[in-house]
Amino acid sequence: MSATSATPLFALHDIGKDYAAPVLDGVNLTLEAGEVLALTGENGAGKSTLSKIVCGLVTPTRGTMLLGGAPFQPGSRRDAEAHGVRMVMQELGLVPTLTVAENLLLDRLPQRMGWLQRGELHAAARLQLAKIGLSHIDPAVPVSRLGIGQQQMVEIARNLLDDTRVLILDEPTAMLTPRETEHLFEQIALLKARGVGIVYVSHRLEELQRIADRVAVLRDGRLVDVRPMAGVRESELVERMVGRAVHEHDGRPRRVAGAPMLSAHGIGRSSAVRDVDLQLRAGEVMGIAGLVGSGRTELVRLLFGADKAERGTIELHWPGAQQPAAGRWRSPMQAIRAGIGLVTEDRKSQGLLMTQSIRVNATLSDLGAVSRLGWLRAAAERGIARRLVQTLRIRSRSEEQSVATLSGGNQQKVVFARWLHRECKVLLLDEPTRGVDVGARADLYAELDRMAEAGKALLMVSSDLRELMAMCDRIGVMHAGRLVAVFERGAWDQQSILAAAFGDTGRATSAAPTAHALAAAA
Repeated sequence: MSATSATPLFALHDIGKDYAAPVLDGVNLTLEAGEVLALTGENGAGKSTLSKIVCGLVTPTRGTMLLGGAPFQPGSRRDAEAHGVRMVMQELGLVPTLTVAENLLLDRLPQRMGWLQRGELHAAARLQLAKIGLSHIDPAVPVSRLGIGQQQMVEIARNLLDDTRVLILDEPTAMLTPRETEHLFEQIALLKARGVGIVYVSHRLEELQRIADRVAVLRDGRLVDVRPMAGVRESELVERMVGRAVHEHDGRPRRVAGAPMLSAHGIGRSSAVRDVDLQLRAGEVMGIAGLVGSGRTELVRLLFGADKAERGTIELHWPGAQQPAAGRWRSPMQAIRAGIGLVTEDRKSQGLLMTQSIRVNATLSDLGAVSRLGWLRAAAERGIARRLVQTLRIRSRSEEQSVATLSGGNQQKVVFARWLHRECKVLLLDEPTRGVDVGARADLYAELDRMAEAGKALLMVSSDLRELMAMCDRIGVMHAGRLVAVFERGAWDQQSILAAAFGDTGRATSAAPTAHALAAAA
């Protein structure tokens, strides 16, 4: 929809925000009723800050906002929501100890004489869940028992209310399966028909081309481009975002794998991971695909010792490797000392010390390298952290900046930096580029290539099938806790991988032998 009406639904005039330095400067932008406006740019370009200003979470240093032609100055998120301006944030805001229903209707719980009406609560929650294709979820289940992707869908459902006028979606599909993404796009179409204005913040350019009417590009806090989405080439958009050409990895030849580094035999835990055989080889990137709930993350956690395996064994094959006692890790520390690292899926709660600096977080995996006689050497910490910041292009004021003040993508880079510092033999990566822009993603891919060339063994879990097909030498597919197929580069296609993910192994015609058969052959 074209933004040409006399009074747009929402308007920003000369918006700026300063902290130690300006992070936004002179942003002018409009949003029409029934329009999807894509907002994109590199991590640290100012997208999240701008979104938080609109939603009352951050106060602008200068500039004005208009909602329906009237001045709009929300003093809080609750104030913005009272005017129909809502935001689904990239970092989940659910209360894990409460049920799905309680999270959905937390600010409007049905009560009578001070007593919560559970029947009304669950009925209203079911209606809200049905809007986003989640009718199968029990509203009485605690949110902590849901997978990350399902929690993201609940977060979205919480904001799809009848009084919504402006909806900001910040990387809404980063943790969703293709099926869940389709449900979301269907809901966006309904919201457009209702006249809701939608700001869609994403780095997934193929999604923007599908659903956006216009695209706005931020770079270094300034709006550098606003144009209709139709006809915009992906490469052109990337160059506007990063200010340079970015080369993709598509078509890269298969790496030559070396000797086995890690073998898992019949590894399992309850029904989440069912007797998986797996082998990781030096100089190779192996991917793991599958739907949410298929056991991808659970498998990685077993290989790292974050969860204790109930059956099966793990073997390390490099000289001097510290083997797990009885073939299973007792703790993550044992795995780390043996030479295994993990880039976790949930950086906020599992990957970072949010109140600490980049320096502390980046060097945390190997304190021995920055200490002497039990005392930390701040100069050594700073030097290592400064090098990692430069290598990964982490946007920050200095290595002393708190990671809580970084953008989501730059926080992810700090998690990654920790294992570059450790120089581990095997690196497990669970959604390593979630919330990372195209320029930064290319930097991370280059680091993964460097690690593979140095003889490391890498295992990458990703819900982005294009990413796996671009980066990996083999792709294993998980379904219902089992590794149901392994595809070799040059012998896979998207349809066969998806068929295996949905449990249709009969259609997965490009499947290579299972990891067990490959290990036997070796």
